Amino acid sequence: MRPNATSATAPLAGETHPPALHRLVAAVQALSMAHSLAGIQEVVRHTARELTGADGATFVLRDGDQCFYADEDAIAPLWKGCRFPLTACISGWAMLHRQAVMIPDIYADPRIPVDAYRPTFVKSLVMVPVRLADPIGAIGNYWAAPHVAGADEIELLQSLANTTAVAIENAQLYAQLDQRVRERTLQLEAANAELEAFAYSVSHDLRAPLRAIDGFSQALQEDAAGRLEGECLSHLAAIRRGVKRMNALVDDLLRLSRISRAEMHRQVFPISDLAAEVAAALRQQEPERQVAFQLEPGGLQAEGDPALVRIVLENLLGNAWKFTARASPAEIGFGRQPGVEPAVYFVRDNGAGFDPKYAGRLFAPFQRLHAASQFPGTGIGLATVQRIVRKHGGRVWAESQPGCGASFYFTLSPSA
Repeated sequence: MRPNATSATAPLAGETHPPALHRLVAAVQALSMAHSLAGIQEVVRHTARELTGADGATFVLRDGDQCFYADEDAIAPLWKGCRFPLTACISGWAMLHRQAVMIPDIYADPRIPVDAYRPTFVKSLVMVPVRLADPIGAIGNYWAAPHVAGADEIELLQSLANTTAVAIENAQLYAQLDQRVRERTLQLEAANAELEAFAYSVSHDLRAPLRAIDGFSQALQEDAAGRLEGECLSHLAAIRRGVKRMNALVDDLLRLSRISRAEMHRQVFPISDLAAEVAAALRQQEPERQVAFQLEPGGLQAEGDPALVRIVLENLLGNAWKFTARASPAEIGFGRQPGVEPAVYFVRDNGAGFDPKYAGRLFAPFQRLHAASQFPGTGIGLATVQRIVRKHGGRVWAESQPGCGASFYFTLSPSA
């Protein structure tokens, strides 16, 4: 370590000047925000020396039955990185006896291992334990000339040591919590990966038997239609409808699985143009329907992955299209709420609506608030929307009343 000059703002020996108290308060504030041992050491080694105008300071940690000199700030090297038995050094004495010790002359005190001090500049010292009840370390101050530390100096150092003890305990707690969060995150990531792999595998494995059922039922319908009675034909048609629905469900499961693994490509893009394209596609699918689209004009911009946001709009506008099937006239709107940051986009309609007490179920896979006979669907679309929005760091929610339409809102960035 390079030598450092004694602080010019330090108080005279034996006196507690306002600058020292201010420095202690600043250190307490800094220690309250230090979440790592390295950060604590950085604060302590400088503050300990500045509080008394000492020529050096050490920060010592208890390591089993040894003293570990973890850090220092001094005019010349002391013992940083060294370990000594608790019973063979003065920091160990302060920890074992749970009290501060002041030594005006290190060569006249039998507790001092003189050979360890002889290569150093030290003539006098003060050592205080970090945590009196059960010391976990010590803070030492050293002087190059004979010095008798006053009660005020020792009290300042002990106050610093007491605050340091709390800071170390907090840092340990932060480290434990951080480790638990990392472990929990890894567990969740592994569980999600397994679920996604399972969904992907099951979806693919379902393809073959579904194709077989659909193919043979179609062949039966074509080859034996003249020999089948009306009820048998009805059963056959029901089989084909079930296969069609299962295929749609498999497609949606595969899309949900792919979205979780999809790489994000964020950019600024015209989201209103995207909404217009989706609306045009819906009109093309059912040109006989009369639906009034109210899309916010003016090239409304958004920041996100355009391909993924298109899927969000396809699901939300597609839902609005579906649930306005019995509305006359049918109205669907898209835009951005004014004066709100981060940007909140909406899709609203005047369709069937839903009971708001069930809103929490909307975004769970396979959850439906209307019978499939009324409004067909797989129950995965809104779960896909939520996954995409969360992937962007945003959130999605809905408001509605039965028979009064529904409004869906989403953001593409975290709330401030």
